[in-house]
Amino acid sequence: MNLTLKIWRQKNKQDKGRMETYPVSNISGDMSFLEMLDVLNEQLINDGKEPVAFDHDCREGICGMCSLFINGEAHGPGREITTCQLHMRSFKDGDTIHIEPWRAAAFPVVKDLVTDRSALDRIMNAGGFVSVNTSGNTIDANTIPVPKADADKAFDAATCIGCGACVATCKNASAMLFTSAKVSQLALLPQGKVEAHDRVLNMVHQMDLEGFGNCTNTGACEVECPKGISLENIARMNREYLSASVTGE
Repeated sequence: MNLTLKIWRQKNKQDKGRMETYPVSNISGDMSFLEMLDVLNEQLINDGKEPVAFDHDCREGICGMCSLFINGEAHGPGREITTCQLHMRSFKDGDTIHIEPWRAAAFPVVKDLVTDRSALDRIMNAGGFVSVNTSGNTIDANTIPVPKADADKAFDAATCIGCGACVATCKNASAMLFTSAKVSQLALLPQGKVEAHDRVLNMVHQMDLEGFGNCTNTGACEVECPKGISLENIARMNREYLSASVTGE
């Protein structure tokens, strides 16, 4: 395939940035989207030009690093896949592909397609953990009964990889789906009950401090989430938050 790439280039946080056009040729439909960008970067380096900076790591759909807005969609046209799992057979010969970084005030652009998503880490640090002491006193997990339905819901929430697609695709740049998934995976389990009230209050508070928008139930976040995280988690977090606010515990 021969393609035309329109890619966002930005030297640093202070640079205004701009779209630049690059032609690429002989692209195989079996290539992943990131492999196609590798081809482009090799071409740019051979021409003595600066390659395009973009985040990636595992290239297996697990790490959540490959955060690209492709033709107006987070992670591209596929559903429940990350950018590294998107293959070039999803495009046609002669296509023009627009590639941009996540767009959110809480995700400032570092360079080109790389954004600073440490805001999500700070939300996790505010309460996305359990403090149950297991040192020297470990017990078999099976000795703590967990209803199958709760275990399944907790596991589904825990599949969130923190890529930020929910934020990027939300018209309000809301992090509610991410935060609610992290709250839910612990709130549903006995080990997470100890500090459940403090957790939801602290994580929501940190989310607001980071400058994320509010949820208006558009549902775009669930559609674009590569792991199919359900909006049900947002409803659960709202219930947890209301309960913690009313009881004051």
